[in-house]
Amino acid sequence: MNFCSNCGSDKLEFVIPTGDNRPRMVCGNCQAIHYVNPKIVAGCLPVWGEQVLLARRAIKPCYGLWNIPSGYLENGETVEEGALREVREEVKADLRLIGLHALYSIPHINQVYIHFLGELPSADGFDCGSESLEAKLFHESEIPWQDIAFTSSTFSLKRYFADRKKGVQQIHLGKLERRK
Repeated sequence: MNFCSNCGSDKLEFVIPTGDNRPRMVCGNCQAIHYVNPKIVAGCLPVWGEQVLLARRAIKPCYGLWNIPSGYLENGETVEEGALREVREEVKADLRLIGLHALYSIPHINQVYIHFLGELPSADGFDCGSESLEAKLFHESEIPWQDIAFTSSTFSLKRYFADRKKGVQQIHLGKLERRK
């Protein structure tokens, strides 16, 4: 950050504001505190019978790899709206939300993933969006585990199939530890 978005000053300092517990960018001119907070990634695992719908990415990062349709939450939308929007954008499907499935944190890159489960209206109720090379239904035994783009998708998929075997639906909490 080179200039204060509040007053335009270039008198910015990285200091701990009074009453805070961590360094923040603070304008030396107007005293505005510029908070930088984690990004929310909203997504939904589409389900049809015993299959799940995944998208093969047509964009970076992880071009060509598979993931649960997900993306950054936009200002002015709920997490549910964001998850459904991402599914429409990536696999052109309209879902009925079943419920919250996973909350997955990646603290070292400031991201929090919120994945829902959603029911597809039919086995052919999807197509490729502009961000996808392919959209495909998979049984658990067909999941291309070595080609899954993100640890958040792997986490959610593994928990979904484990829950399915137990006949339960629960909310899972997970995080990616920073590799040393």
